[in-house]
Amino acid sequence: MQLTSIARSFITSLITFSIALGATAQIGTGNAIPTRQDSLRGSINNERSWWDVTRYDISVTPNYAGKTISGKVIMKFTVKEIGNMMQIDLQQPMQLDEAFLNGKELKFNREGNVYHININEVLEKGSSQSISLSFSGKPTEAIRPPWDGGWIWRQDSRGNPWMSVACQGLGASVWYPCKDHQSDEPDNGASLAITVPAGLTGVGNGRLLKTDSMPDGSSTWHWEVTNPINNYNIIPYIGKYIHWSEKHQGEKGVLDLDYWVLEENLDSAKKQFSQVHPMMTCFESWFGAYPFYEDGYKLVESPHLGMEHQSAVAYGNKFKNGYLGRDLSGSGWGLKWDFIIIHETGHEWFGNNITTNDIADMWVHESFTNYSETLYTECQFGKEAGTDYLVGIRKNIQNDIPIIGAYGVNREGSGDMYYKGSNMIHNIRQVINDDQKFRSLLRDMNKQFYHQTVSSSVLERYISDYCGRDFSKIFEQYLRTTQVPQLAYKPKGKKMLYRWENAVPGFDMPVKVILDGKETWLSATTSWKKKKGNPATLKADRNFYIAVKKS
Repeated sequence: MQLTSIARSFITSLITFSIALGATAQIGTGNAIPTRQDSLRGSINNERSWWDVTRYDISVTPNYAGKTISGKVIMKFTVKEIGNMMQIDLQQPMQLDEAFLNGKELKFNREGNVYHININEVLEKGSSQSISLSFSGKPTEAIRPPWDGGWIWRQDSRGNPWMSVACQGLGASVWYPCKDHQSDEPDNGASLAITVPAGLTGVGNGRLLKTDSMPDGSSTWHWEVTNPINNYNIIPYIGKYIHWSEKHQGEKGVLDLDYWVLEENLDSAKKQFSQVHPMMTCFESWFGAYPFYEDGYKLVESPHLGMEHQSAVAYGNKFKNGYLGRDLSGSGWGLKWDFIIIHETGHEWFGNNITTNDIADMWVHESFTNYSETLYTECQFGKEAGTDYLVGIRKNIQNDIPIIGAYGVNREGSGDMYYKGSNMIHNIRQVINDDQKFRSLLRDMNKQFYHQTVSSSVLERYISDYCGRDFSKIFEQYLRTTQVPQLAYKPKGKKMLYRWENAVPGFDMPVKVILDGKETWLSATTSWKKKKGNPATLKADRNFYIAVKKS
C-alpha cells in the first residue's frame, strides 16, 4: 500500500524501509497529544458528515523550474443531510484560489490545513452536486520519499525532469483539495488530466483516454479509473517514459498489464517485470480475482522506492530481487522475488479493494499484504519456504506500541502492523487448521468487502463468524497489546501443567507442540491444565509466534 513514517538504527531502518511502503513514514506514531488539526483531519465532523464524495475530476500542471503546481478539482458529491458549511482539506502552503457551486462563487476561510466553505444555499437531501475548486502553490516537497511525503521533483539519469507524489498517511491534500479521509472514497471513480512539458509523458491511474497536444509542445494526458479509489492513490507520474503492454489470462478473463519505465531501463524492466504473471496467478488463487479489471494493472517506474497506487503501482526497486537487493527475512527466500512488485501489488486486494475507515486500523492493509509475501513464497517454492520466510521476518518485530492506533486523529499504531500482524494471521491460519478454509476466508473477504471501507472490529467479527470460532482474544492480544503470549509449563508427577501467561484475560489460543516426539495440540488457556507427557521434550511448533517459558 501505500507512504508514511519510521526510523531507527540499521536493522530498524530495514524495517522502516518496508513500513514506509505501506503507510507509516509520513505521519508518525506515538503518544503525542492530538491537536485540533489532527481532529479536523482524522474525524468525520459536522462539516464532513452531511455529504458523500462520488467522483473527483482533477487537472494539474506542474512548473518544474519553480516547483509549483496549479490545477482544478471538480468534486461531485451526494447530499446526505442538510448542511451549510463544507470542510475541504488542502495543506499549507498550497492555496485554494476559487470555489464555485451551481455557478456561484463561494466564500471560504482557512484554518491551518483546512478550508471552511460557506455553501450559501440549501441543497436538497439526496441530490447530486458538483463543486469546482481551483488551487495553486508550492506543495510540500518530499526530500526522502516515500519516508516523507509530498511532491517529488527529480531528474532521471539523463537529466530529464522526473516528477511524482508520495502521500499516503500525509494525505492527498498535500497537493490537491479533497475530503481527505479514508472512509469516503469516490464511488464513481476519478479522472486525472496531467499537463506536461514537450517530450515528457504523464501517467495516471486506470486507462488512458486521450492525449491533447498543445501549440507550445506541451501535452495533456487524460486518465480515468471507473472504480472507487483511495484519494491518496490518485497520483501523477511525469517523465521520459516508454511503454509496453501484455495480456494476462486471469480469473475474470483477460487482464490488461501495462508498464511505463524510463527509456534507458527498458531491457532491465522487461526482464524483471516477467514476475507479474506468476504473481497475479498466485494472488488470484489466494485472494480471488484482481479487483480492478476495468481499470487494468500497471507498474510505473517512480522516483522513489514504491507505493500501492491503485492500478498504477509505483516501482522504484532498481530492477533487483529482494528489497533493493536485500532479504528482509534473512532466510534466502526473500531474494527469489522482487519485494516491491509483490508487496505493493498485494495491496490491490488489501488496502485498495478492502480499505479501512480510519488509519488507526491500517493493520488490515499492512498485515494481510505483508502476509501476501509469505503466500507468494509458498505458492512458488513450497510451504516450508513460506514458513522460513515468515519466521525470518520475526526479528523485525519491535513490540513498542500497540498495532491499532488512536481513532479520529489520523494516527497509525506501531509499524509492527507489518511483521507482527502477518505472524498473527499465520497463527489464525494454524488454528483454523484447514488451508482450503483459510484460502476461502481470504477470497470471501475480498468478495464481502469488495470496493468497500471497513473497520477493524467489523472485519474481526467477520473472520470469527466465517470460521465458526471466536478469535477475539487473539486479535486483542496481538493488535491491542505489546505482550507476546508465553506458553508456560512445568512438571506435575508423570504429567505436565501448561497455561498462557503474559496474555490478556481469557486468552485461549490452541497451540501445536512437539511432545514426546509427537505432534499434539494443547488447548491452552490462562488457567493451568494437565497433559500426559514429559515437559522436557516440549517444543512449540515454529508456525506460532509465541514465547515458551518453563515455570
